[in-house]
Amino acid sequence: MPQDTPEAAIGAISAERDVLIAGPTASGKSALAMEIAARQGGIVVNADALQIWSCWRVLTARPSAADEAAVPHRLYGHVRPQQSYSVGDWLRDVAALKRRGEGRLIITGGTGLYLSTLTQGLAYVPPIPQAIRAEGDALLAESGGLARMVAGLDPATRAKTDLANPARVQRAWEVLRATGRGLASWQAETPPPLIEPASAERVVLVADRDWLARRIAQRFALMWDGGAVDEVRAMLPDWRDGAQWTRAIGAPEIASYLRGESSAEEAREAAIIATRQYAKSQRIWFRGRMKSWKAVNIGT
Repeated sequence: MPQDTPEAAIGAISAERDVLIAGPTASGKSALAMEIAARQGGIVVNADALQIWSCWRVLTARPSAADEAAVPHRLYGHVRPQQSYSVGDWLRDVAALKRRGEGRLIITGGTGLYLSTLTQGLAYVPPIPQAIRAEGDALLAESGGLARMVAGLDPATRAKTDLANPARVQRAWEVLRATGRGLASWQAETPPPLIEPASAERVVLVADRDWLARRIAQRFALMWDGGAVDEVRAMLPDWRDGAQWTRAIGAPEIASYLRGESSAEEAREAAIIATRQYAKSQRIWFRGRMKSWKAVNIGT
């Protein structure tokens, strides 16, 4: 994975190709995307599963109104909390942008699954009925439930599944239970990717760990003082533990503070720790899944 600097990376990017930018939270992805758009033209497209929600602008560090006025932005804050939203929904939204021919896409975000499926394709799997999901939850909660789920998988799916990951096993079990076909069979019908890897500029930001930790703490302090607490307060009447939109990093911690379950200092520290853990997970994903992307050093 050859490494570069942001300035050198911009200079090497073709203005005729779509651009994909991955990187951990607080690493400066949005700023890099905006710089490319300002210099070369293009539309900045969100690939962050937290920044889709209309209720979270400050909390998820979405581009500001001034940023959105400076260069075109798409798929930021376009999903209401009452809706569900999947990687398949996101891919369909990106496909619609391409069909409309609005211009060159500069797609940036920290959700590795979004970016991977964009360049690798996504298999269609029918929705799982709630009753079967509840059945899976109950089975997994039983003693020996995971082992029974593994034993119930078809051989092809069992061979491709991380059997030590309960969520992956449950997903595979539910698909087989709901459709009568193993997940591996559905995945074998994966369509071509929306963007061929060779046709796009693919960049992954590689951040120094200590530099990123400082950035995360500094940014969360600004978010706390800049309106994140007010955003969570406004959503408390509609709060549902486990809902997609309530999983935004920092939201549960601030909600706990607002309900009197923790102090402001405890909530801030817990949110910063959660953000650092999230960034660590992102870096692991990028190292494992984006080895062919151009690495760009930041914060060194």
